[in-house]
Amino acid sequence: MQVSEHEQSPAQRAPIKLGNLLINFTTEFHRVWDSKGSGAKPGAFWRPVPAPDLLPGYFPLGDFATPGFDNINGNTIVAVVCEGAAEDEDSSKGKALSAPDDFERVWKDSRSGADADCTIWRPIPPAGYVALGMVCSNGRDKPLANTVRCVRADLVVAAQAGTLIWSDSGSGARQDFSAWAINPPSAEAGELYFSPGTFVGANSHTRPADSVAYSLRMHIPLQVAAPPTPPVLGGFEAPAPQETARITQTARLPWFAVTDPELNPLEQFHTSAFYSLQRADRYVLVGHGHNTGAVGQTFRWTAPRVQRTESLEAFTDVTTIRVASEWPLYVTNPTTLHLLLASSIRFSAKLDTGFTHTETSPLDWTTSAAVEVITRIAKNSSLAVYLLQSHYRLLREDGTQVANDVLYTDIDSLYLTEYPPERDSEVPASMSKAESPVATDSAP
Repeated sequence: MQVSEHEQSPAQRAPIKLGNLLINFTTEFHRVWDSKGSGAKPGAFWRPVPAPDLLPGYFPLGDFATPGFDNINGNTIVAVVCEGAAEDEDSSKGKALSAPDDFERVWKDSRSGADADCTIWRPIPPAGYVALGMVCSNGRDKPLANTVRCVRADLVVAAQAGTLIWSDSGSGARQDFSAWAINPPSAEAGELYFSPGTFVGANSHTRPADSVAYSLRMHIPLQVAAPPTPPVLGGFEAPAPQETARITQTARLPWFAVTDPELNPLEQFHTSAFYSLQRADRYVLVGHGHNTGAVGQTFRWTAPRVQRTESLEAFTDVTTIRVASEWPLYVTNPTTLHLLLASSIRFSAKLDTGFTHTETSPLDWTTSAAVEVITRIAKNSSLAVYLLQSHYRLLREDGTQVANDVLYTDIDSLYLTEYPPERDSEVPASMSKAESPVATDSAP
């Protein structure tokens, strides 16, 4: 897929807003140092360069480490940050960003034999802030304070070292060193944790178990609209089998949290910086009964569930999104895994439980057996029982759909309407608990 020059401009992309923190992305870098000349495997450190005319006021959170010597400009994306306007609830928290107070040396390549000198530094943040990455210098001088920014502590979550990016093994340097990707923890419901593309370093060639690492933390934006109006019986005749669907909730997901089968990560960022996962709800008729007798009667209907395990798995295989748990854990699809690894942004996300009908348990998503609904209808009355059905649809910014629809029947949403709406004195107008509709498991 070709991307136009206009679409490639990061200035056209709306930032992620976390209070007074603005997050955007850059594909431009400056090579600071590489391991040429040493005996170590190929590796390089790059400084993200937010173009001042496209991303004014943006800073890196740390340098980017990569195996190999290939030029990463234009084909790698990392996050950069900017101070935004403080909202009312953020004014008392202070600025979102701060320059580091100082830098602590972590490693220097003395006796490595590399063509150029290298020193790795850890930013020392001021109180109330944390550093999300390390900085490389070509030489022995400390970086300037404006090289990176530290982030206010309430905007991050503790993380840990992930996969090895590069180590100086074989270089002959006096000190050992290794650079590791940062893995966010498993996200809580309604949240998304992501590492901006920075790294943590250790004075050894083994994974650091006690490294201080952080990821950015955000709530998944959820737009909530009014639910559909419950249907009302206007007579004894049977109503329509289903009501009109209404979009009631929309989750807004950043590009890196979605795998798009038609776009690689760079194309996603340029053409659909955000994706909308829409939930549309409607009432579906379970059964209608007209009791023409002189006494109350019990009616039974079978209510099918529309959720299907194979449909849910197909949606996840294509998009990586998991409805009932966090993602991108346990990715097995080779194409999906390749696309995930192509992005430097590592994340963990989980949709809000109210959005996914998983407030009590995710098991109903894998239960497709129908249920039996039992209720009692008063004499000379008509009654209809409904269930809420939800349709989930993933859309790009241009409105085109990604993957299949995912459907869900909420068995806990039984709703009844009767005609005439008020009963005579023999039967109370409000049904007792025993007379209310009851859903019970039914044979498939």
